Amino acid sequence: MWARVALALVVGCVLVVALAAGSGGWLVLVIGFAGLALAGAGVWWALAHRGGARLLGGLLAVTAPVGVLVLYATSGLWVVAIGALSLWAAALASARASLRSLRHPKGPHGRRTPPPSRPVLIMNVRSGGGKVERFGLVERAEALGARVVLLGADDAYTDPELVARKAVAEGADLLGVAGGDGTQALVAAVAAEHDVPFLVIAAGTRNHFAMDLGLDRTDPVRSLDALTHGVELRVDLGEVDGRAFVNTVSFGAYAEIVQNPAYRDAKAATFLEHLPDLLQGAAGPTLEVRADDSRVHAPQAVLVSNNAYARADPLGGGRRPRLDGGLLGVIGARVEGAAQAAELAVLGERASGITSLTAHRVVVEADQERIAVAVDGEALELPTPVVCTVRPSVLRVRVPRHRPGAAYAPPTVDWRRIARLALGHPDPRTIKDAYDV
Repeated sequence: MWARVALALVVGCVLVVALAAGSGGWLVLVIGFAGLALAGAGVWWALAHRGGARLLGGLLAVTAPVGVLVLYATSGLWVVAIGALSLWAAALASARASLRSLRHPKGPHGRRTPPPSRPVLIMNVRSGGGKVERFGLVERAEALGARVVLLGADDAYTDPELVARKAVAEGADLLGVAGGDGTQALVAAVAAEHDVPFLVIAAGTRNHFAMDLGLDRTDPVRSLDALTHGVELRVDLGEVDGRAFVNTVSFGAYAEIVQNPAYRDAKAATFLEHLPDLLQGAAGPTLEVRADDSRVHAPQAVLVSNNAYARADPLGGGRRPRLDGGLLGVIGARVEGAAQAAELAVLGERASGITSLTAHRVVVEADQERIAVAVDGEALELPTPVVCTVRPSVLRVRVPRHRPGAAYAPPTVDWRRIARLALGHPDPRTIKDAYDV
């Protein structure tokens, strides 16, 4: 039904433009796409150049869409534009609805297990701008019977992996982390190695892993409910050259930029300063990526994820529908000029400069002996070739029985699939267990 509604709305959108053709209806489409393309080209000039070219690119990125709106308003085409855009937006919403077999996606139920008797929680007091102290996580965890080990309380560095190994040796039957994704990955590796449950407390800055587990990122205290009223999920764990990762491994432009000591305190300024050389090939290695039997030649940026993201759009994406698919996601991006940037602005993840794959094993080679790598946001340098693999269902994650659940990530709209659904043909990729939490 939703697929048929989507196609009907597309027909309505075309009719609105066609019926207004005499008064410039087709001009609505041409002007709209031209403005979007010019904005994309402007963003490229702003990112890939310095000085006057950057200034002109920034102005173009801002003025192109504004100019389109002004032209619509002054020429009387705004009624046609609003009508066509409204119908197109409704068509996209209906198309995405048709690709969902359930209104509220559900996945495998967590397995109920007894509460831990000797849980150990490792908390980074600096993570997330001080969420551990702000939410009183130490006191709340200790009141539930957990032993808490603090990191970052002084200037001395404490290795969370060593703390986790010591806790297991002393009899801990659950390991938990209140901190960033990088700290979580180190402790998760120890938990998987010793087959003890792992608890994620959403006290980091972005908490991508917590989001995909369906935890409440606005209130990390709710994560502690897993200690008393929890269930277990089996999820995958990524590995890059023997080091675990729960979210992503980045190569190329982003990985090179985060190596700079100034990045942590001045992210935007450092990004704008170094990106032109990386995009134009004046800095950074030339990468070659092998994802099982597929190859990606000389991408400017590569993202390898523990399970694939819902969308390959580097400007969007959002989240991973599954954490137990047993596959790595691979997104490669190469934009070589303003024309390709304009194409990316119009087509998004379908642009020729974007490659999206899944694989069991990813090998990244380069023309340098060592390359910059960002593992769950942590800046590292690793010898080439760098090998990424996935360990299916090795991590026992304990989550609260009652949790918000992962936000729905809308799929990419493939109109051929929509047409098949509208004609009554079954779609094997629309399955009711598509989401794991």
